[in-house]
Amino acid sequence: MSASPRAPHSLPARWPWMFPIAIVPVAAAIIACLSAASPSQPLPLRLLHDIPLPGRTTRFDYESFDPKTGLLFIAHLGDSRVLVFDTNTQKLVAEIPGVSDVHGVLAVPSLGRAYGSATGTGEVVAINERTLRVVARIPGGDYPDGLAFDPADHELFVSDERGRTDTVIDTDSERRMATIQLGSEAGNTQYDPASGRMYVDAQSTNKLVAIDPKTNKVSGRYSLPGCDHDHGLNIDVPDRLAFIACDGNAKLLTFDLRTMRLKAVASVGRDPDVLCFDAGLKRLYVASESGVVAVFEEKAEDSLSSGRHSWRTKRILWPRTGGTESISRCKT
Repeated sequence: MSASPRAPHSLPARWPWMFPIAIVPVAAAIIACLSAASPSQPLPLRLLHDIPLPGRTTRFDYESFDPKTGLLFIAHLGDSRVLVFDTNTQKLVAEIPGVSDVHGVLAVPSLGRAYGSATGTGEVVAINERTLRVVARIPGGDYPDGLAFDPADHELFVSDERGRTDTVIDTDSERRMATIQLGSEAGNTQYDPASGRMYVDAQSTNKLVAIDPKTNKVSGRYSLPGCDHDHGLNIDVPDRLAFIACDGNAKLLTFDLRTMRLKAVASVGRDPDVLCFDAGLKRLYVASESGVVAVFEEKAEDSLSSGRHSWRTKRILWPRTGGTESISRCKT
């Protein structure tokens, strides 16, 4: 977490569909905010608060926010704990231990529960959001990682990276109901409500896999040219775009879910992992384990029906500061 700074990858001359507004080396923080720039380089975020977190200076992984309760669930992988931060009071309200090597975490507001992938014990842990206590432990495969929820079928899909499967959990009974063979290591999994499909990064074959939750079977496999080891995944549902982070060659792919074809390839920081898409601002954040956050903005041109997007480039560097763990609250 306190490694020396690394320069971000060079930016290509022209990127359609998405354009980067910042590529930023960041300090060790749960939410990396862009907090310093010259007057000629305005940043898209403004730092409001920097709040210390408990535990050791060890690796954190995913976060998930419940807008109904205002609770932010944070996977403290290195301490095998899920931290719960109340964004309304700006206070940490719980440390949930015993979630071994927790990687993924997902709040499901409609269920009043949050889930964590306890990779160290091969389990998925269910947490009651009211009591903030573990209420169930479900087998999650050999190496459970990313999590996605299908609200139509009340199913939780779990990427089993080393097991080369997706595990399906019935959230009504909190029991494993299916194991879907992918024929590849599993990267992240995301649900697309427009098509009713689950999409999974088949990272060792460089493909995007579609799963039909009604049958829990693979319904399609799509090649990803220009990608080495697709791991991160997020979806812009209204615009029918999938964003795919390739950690083998530090690339971000924009994939059209209408035509099931690649639209564009962009460079990001080394070892990209977690992606977060702000649907309101049309802004995509790509966090890399090398300490770089790349920020992209999606822009439509005059003809919205054409589906084309314009681009521009701005590159901003933020020097690393310190080595303590904190959560930074930002205003967009």
